[in-house]
Amino acid sequence: MNISIHGDHVKITEAIKEYIEEKLSKLSKFFDENADVDVIVRVRVRGIEQIIEVTVPTKLFTLRAEESNSDLYAAIDLVQKKLEGQLKKNKSKLASRYKDKKGFVIASEDFKIVEETSLIARRKEIEFKPMDEEEAILQMELTEHDFFVFKNSKEKCVSVVYKRKDGKYGIINAR
Repeated sequence: MNISIHGDHVKITEAIKEYIEEKLSKLSKFFDENADVDVIVRVRVRGIEQIIEVTVPTKLFTLRAEESNSDLYAAIDLVQKKLEGQLKKNKSKLASRYKDKKGFVIASEDFKIVEETSLIARRKEIEFKPMDEEEAILQMELTEHDFFVFKNSKEKCVSVVYKRKDGKYGIINAR
């Protein structure tokens, strides 16, 4: 695993670097020994919160997790557990989708594959009404959802407005 660590307004000491490498190297059991896996780590601070963001872009899929804590070492532990959990949870899906591909370990004794039923619990049909982004945010807040799909009258496309962890909003435009 090639681990690249960047600090945004944070000095990455040798101890922090070693701890991150030690924790994230535990993910290598999910990949072939010969696989050249890059791991991009970004550490930043927001107020008293220490935030670590880890992205693992492979040829087959991209794995990403972010955690924050007042203690950076605790945040590192949390993000490592979250990434491992994502791999374990989706192992059967990843294994069936990429079974003939190199780079991802298909069999492991570390955990069992759980058969899942359909993940779709509910379907909705909505009528798209053209609206601007501010109205879409208002509609999202009124429905108390984390996102809202709408026909963007300004961009002339279907868009999704969503609430970010930092409390701000994001927009995805489908063209």
